Amino acid sequence: MRTTKAARLLAAGAAVTALTLLSACGGGPDGTKSEAVASKAPVQPRVREPRVNVLPGMPPVEDPADLYSADRPGRLSPVVKDFPSRVYVPNTNSDTVSVIDPATYRVVETIRVGRQPQHVVPSWDLKTLWVNNDLGNTLTPIDPRTGKAGAPVDVHDPYNLYFTPDGKYAVVMASMDRQLVFRDAHTMKVVKTVPVSCYGVNHADFSIDGRYFIVSCEFSGEILKVDTARMEVVRQEKLPLHGAMPQDVKISPDGRLFYIADMMADGVWILDGDKFTRPRFLATGKGAHGLYVSRDSRVMYISNRGEGTISLFDFARDRLTAKWRLPGGGSPDMGGVSADGKVLWLSGRYNSEVYAIDTRTGAQLARIKVGSGPHGLAVYPQPGRYSLGHTGIFR
Repeated sequence: MRTTKAARLLAAGAAVTALTLLSACGGGPDGTKSEAVASKAPVQPRVREPRVNVLPGMPPVEDPADLYSADRPGRLSPVVKDFPSRVYVPNTNSDTVSVIDPATYRVVETIRVGRQPQHVVPSWDLKTLWVNNDLGNTLTPIDPRTGKAGAPVDVHDPYNLYFTPDGKYAVVMASMDRQLVFRDAHTMKVVKTVPVSCYGVNHADFSIDGRYFIVSCEFSGEILKVDTARMEVVRQEKLPLHGAMPQDVKISPDGRLFYIADMMADGVWILDGDKFTRPRFLATGKGAHGLYVSRDSRVMYISNRGEGTISLFDFARDRLTAKWRLPGGGSPDMGGVSADGKVLWLSGRYNSEVYAIDTRTGAQLARIKVGSGPHGLAVYPQPGRYSLGHTGIFR
């Protein structure tokens, strides 16, 4: 039985506070009596979240009330702390990756890769960036320490790429092949091929315990629930709207809900992943596409590609709180948040540009020309212990 609901987690177990422990010892760290002891005031116990029963081999959940607690500003893993800060932009029509220095907002290098690069994906161990050359049927590795590309690896139809939470497998979203292909996370050799009956598998995110993940199928308007350990589809449903075209998927900080952007419905579906019941819908803007969580886990940025806006969704209040509009319009698509949380970076899919947006004010900081058809850019490095893939889903 999965332990995923925040309400169950927060209701279980309790531990005495540090103040209670100090009271038992007769005082505070300086030897004086604490105010609570002196006044005999009762001390409220702190609720302790129990350990989540995670997928074997998966790192333990740090905070069941906030899956993104390891993504706070400055919490860079020792693996990445010396990597130069860069923004890697795959240009699908130019067959290149533009490399931006975020300090100067300038393109400092252009890397030639395979045909139609779609996303730049951090590996589970944070050591490699994989460029998904969809029509080139290859993955190009980039060493983020040096910025240099290595020899491409043959992988068929790699539209997008994810990693299982235990770090064992890469999951290739083979959109045109209509497959989920589980590969060794290091060698990329095929372990298991899972045919799917939907069309256009493209984006995903994992449950709090890592035991399943939700996948969007953009061309048939469907969503899948996949058992991670068994490597098989266990549920499949059509979204309740004719012409639905689901895109990015993101789980809520408390692990209760999944959010699925829909570029034809112009909003976000909100799904209970455990129950996999009928999702509810929230309108955000034309062409809703990418979903990104703020560094404090309070807000989700939703890029509305069809109208040049970014909607802000407040998790605690369960509602939209603002909408930022790019001056002069644009086509904000995929991207990520800077390591310090101050800048939201998004590709301009149809405008051959990248946008840098101030996360405090929504003001555009820069608009940078890149190659044609920029898509799933990766901001790197970012805080987090490990990567689940896409343009950077860190836990």
